[in-house]
Amino acid sequence: MIKIIICLIGLCFFNVNLFANSDIDKVLDTFHQAAGDADQKVYLDLLDEQAVFLGTDGQERWTKKQFTDFVIPYFSQGQGWRYTPRQRNITLIASANNSEQLAFFDELLDNSNYGECRGAGVLKLTPDGWKILQYNLSIPVPNSISADVVSKIKEYHQKNR
Repeated sequence: MIKIIICLIGLCFFNVNLFANSDIDKVLDTFHQAAGDADQKVYLDLLDEQAVFLGTDGQERWTKKQFTDFVIPYFSQGQGWRYTPRQRNITLIASANNSEQLAFFDELLDNSNYGECRGAGVLKLTPDGWKILQYNLSIPVPNSISADVVSKIKEYHQKNR
């Protein structure tokens, strides 16, 4: 009987994780769709008030307010950006006293300008649902060409100091 109870408890947690992952997938998919549609309200509403967005350039670290200021000129002209998720991993984390639920994710994305990209970040469960707390957009570099890429980056920084 105890084994059955333990199995049922385990199934409950498994189902909760499935629902949470589904909700998180929906938030991230909606985030990307809104960016492609230049839907400013939906896009920015998915970011937590304390959100940070890290872009592909080392200088691009924006608070939600700064990122909003960056987004508005593009979206107000109907110009968005489309990143299509290809693969996603989600890990749920609860604080020790279960007062806060977080989810870490990483995803491979396809983009017509940059090719393969990676998004990674953190979401937190709020009374309004899952919100993006941090999003980090990067461009993965194949190891076989990393030395050439690093050399070009060093050259760029030397010229632009």
